[in-house]
Order: sequence, then structure tokens, then C-alpha cells
Amino acid sequence: MFIGEYEHSVDVKGRVIMPVKLREDIGETFILTKGLDGCLFAYSQTEWTNFEEKLKTLPLTNKNARDFVRFFLSGAIECEIDKQGRFLIPGNLRDYAKLDKEIVILGVGTRIEIWDKQIWQKDADNISADEIAENMDKLLGI
Repeated sequence: MFIGEYEHSVDVKGRVIMPVKLREDIGETFILTKGLDGCLFAYSQTEWTNFEEKLKTLPLTNKNARDFVRFFLSGAIECEIDKQGRFLIPGNLRDYAKLDKEIVILGVGTRIEIWDKQIWQKDADNISADEIAENMDKLLGI
């Protein structure tokens, strides 16, 4: 399970150091793709396979389902962590997530999220634990 928040920098070539605490669980190669809310999602090979299996169950006849599958798969790329613990974020994905020099890497259970630091701080400042709990109550029926 991925947990924690880590601040890092993107070098001039688009490389980022994968935090040591996340590196073991993500593996030497992993899948990076466009995420929701303007961030990037990173999945271990095992979690990506699980995610792909769920995508395969979506009905081809439903436009929303096709758009959802297209969104995640068209932006997906296999990344490899080098001997110095770095991986390359391709330009199209850096552009999508508006990644500048400073980023935040979050462990969020089955995946990692990569955010531009300024965007993350703005979003994090707007998170209300009470509002989230209220909405989760509705979703989970607690």
C-alpha cells in the first residue's frame, strides 16, 4: 500500500526521483498515465493489470465508458527506475499535469499521484475533512 507525501524536483530532462519508501512497492518498472483532477497516476505492474481488467468490463456501447478507457490508456506509458532511483516523465504527461520544477508525490493506497506543488497546495488548502466525511457517509451508507 502506498502512503505518504514527498516533495521532489523535476530535472531539465524531465526526470524525477521516486521516493525510496515508494520504490520497493512500485517495482523497477511501472505504468504512468494521466490521472483525475489534473495529476498523474502511477501503478505497479500488478495494480495496473487489475485496473486494466476492470476497464475491460466496461461496455463498449457506452460513450462515457469508451471515453474513460481512452483517457487512461492513451496516456499510459511504462516507466523504468534507473540505478539512481529516477524515472522520466514524458513531456505530454508533464504538460497534462502542468508539472513545473517542484512536484509532490503522494501515496494513495493502490496508486501514486504526482502533482505540481503549487496546484497540490492550492487543492490541499481547500480540502475540508468534515465535508469529505459527510460525502463519504453518503457514498458508504454509514
